Amino acid sequence: MPRISAANNAAQRAETQRRVLTAFGELLFTHGLPGLTMTDVARHAGVGRTAVYNYYADIEELLISYALDETERFLAELRESLSRLENPVERLALYVRTQVEDLSRRHLPPGPAMAAVLSPSSFAKLADHVGELSVLLQGILRDGMAQGYLPQADIGQQAQLIHGTLSSSAARGSNEPAELEARIARTVRFIQLGAGARFDDDGAPLRVSLPLP
Repeated sequence: MPRISAANNAAQRAETQRRVLTAFGELLFTHGLPGLTMTDVARHAGVGRTAVYNYYADIEELLISYALDETERFLAELRESLSRLENPVERLALYVRTQVEDLSRRHLPPGPAMAAVLSPSSFAKLADHVGELSVLLQGILRDGMAQGYLPQADIGQQAQLIHGTLSSSAARGSNEPAELEARIARTVRFIQLGAGARFDDDGAPLRVSLPLP
């Protein structure tokens, strides 16, 4: 009988864990969090219930792991996409578009619902991780102001207002492709103009002030 190497065993464990997280996400989307059990997740993943408990002690631990995994994936993809753009107004548009698309399809419960089902320490862990999105947005706004494409404003307050608008937009209306695209386009331009961006007749961003020295 061929011997199972440590590398193969580690890969198998990683694959099982991925199947569990994927199954959990699919069940969140189709059934929601209330009433969801570890047995449901195991059955949907096609693994034994014991296998799920090998990785996660309970639904709360599974939820926080899934949320962190989703956020890490989203941040990595977003940073890579933003790195291809130079103009901060265009980067703001990409940030808004990507956020609305992700929030519209994401299976995670909204923040208040997460706080209701997670322990304070678990929710704090998630909040710290999601806070990286705010740091990313504030960096875009700061660059826009420094380069003269956005007027000077309270960056932290502006980021909060933008994120509130994003959540509202994602929760409103159908996710049918044409409707979603129209809603995203409206949200992008609304947030750009709200941040003080201005455009020429061809839609290219204009400087509204001189760049900071």
